[in-house]
Amino acid sequence: MKATVKIIVDSRRKKDNGKYPVKLRITFNRQQKYYPLPFEYTEKDFERIMSAQRRNEEEKNVYKRLIDYESKAIKAADLPIFTFEMFENRYFPNRDAGSNIEAAFNLYIDELKEKGAIGTAVVYTTARNSICGYKPKVQFADVTPRWLERYETEMLKQGKSKTTISMYLRALRALFNRSSIDVTLYPFGDKKGKYAIPTSRNIKKALVLDEIAQILNYEAEPGSYKERSRDYWIFLYLCNGLNVKDLCLLKWKNIDEDVLRYERAKTSRSKKENSEIVISLKPQAKAVIEKYGQKSISPEGFVFPHLSKGMTAERQREVYQQLTQNINKNMKRIAKDLGINKPITTYYARHSFATVLKRSGASAEFISEALGHSDLKTTQSYLAGFETDTIHKTTDVLIPKAVNE
Repeated sequence: MKATVKIIVDSRRKKDNGKYPVKLRITFNRQQKYYPLPFEYTEKDFERIMSAQRRNEEEKNVYKRLIDYESKAIKAADLPIFTFEMFENRYFPNRDAGSNIEAAFNLYIDELKEKGAIGTAVVYTTARNSICGYKPKVQFADVTPRWLERYETEMLKQGKSKTTISMYLRALRALFNRSSIDVTLYPFGDKKGKYAIPTSRNIKKALVLDEIAQILNYEAEPGSYKERSRDYWIFLYLCNGLNVKDLCLLKWKNIDEDVLRYERAKTSRSKKENSEIVISLKPQAKAVIEKYGQKSISPEGFVFPHLSKGMTAERQREVYQQLTQNINKNMKRIAKDLGINKPITTYYARHSFATVLKRSGASAEFISEALGHSDLKTTQSYLAGFETDTIHKTTDVLIPKAVNE
């Protein structure tokens, strides 16, 4: 009896984005095991990739990779006497990744680095160091809801914030979602008997329009780092809360007169069809492009002079971090000059863009599209807490004016 190999979408576990994980299904003697592949699609999109006569370039590349996975599995399953253990030993280059969490982390970190996702690789590296430092040689089967509760308690004792703990455990949960572990052993979830990853109140960092006006009118020494930092901060704010990485990656092909179109680097690897963000270029934003943009006859040329062709992903990340630190340092000085008691950062530009739109009456759906969020829930969570001052003003009506006077 021969084992059969098939690539399928695992419709047993639908993700929040409406897609299903793609898995390799091995069937032998009426027993089936599933092995995760680094893809997720809706059933319709998956069917098109596997059976369409005319595929686009991306679909062709994905189809080729899936066939490669399938061919490798067929060879690994061709055994005189089949067992799932022998198949796994032949199929996986790193056998421990199926059971050992540190090995699974290492395998995924290597994949991220190959894709150029250096920032995400760093996050997974710090998560690995924390989790495997807490319990060396930990196996997937060891991680139960109770184990996760003890880990959280220990991290809190060490002074780690809930935000940090949440980041580490979301990385661990992602590894579980990639693994072939039995669904009954899956420890995460909101239901009774499962472990819910902790969340912390996200303190929103936003400016009011008066403060933004002060920054717009701030007079910095011409040619100084302060001037460039102010100009870049204004550009980030006016361009839908653009982040520094995406600013550096902007190319001349993204600009069409008064419109800027781009796809967020943060989501470019996680979506099959990326949502294009369309930005209305205000005169102040166009002035920044005119002032700092490096002219190029090629539409593939970078607008701003920070990246160069052939630069490694590691070096690019160093550039993003250095530029961000420089902007934040100088914006802190500008805030002090203006008497604004807030640590204005590039993150403030994004939050300020969102809150100003919200206070103007813009819908959450519009803001979600402008920010490039794939899920309205993300935007609603993002906006929550912006309106503390509005709450104060609105509820002032509960007290008669005579009492206040």
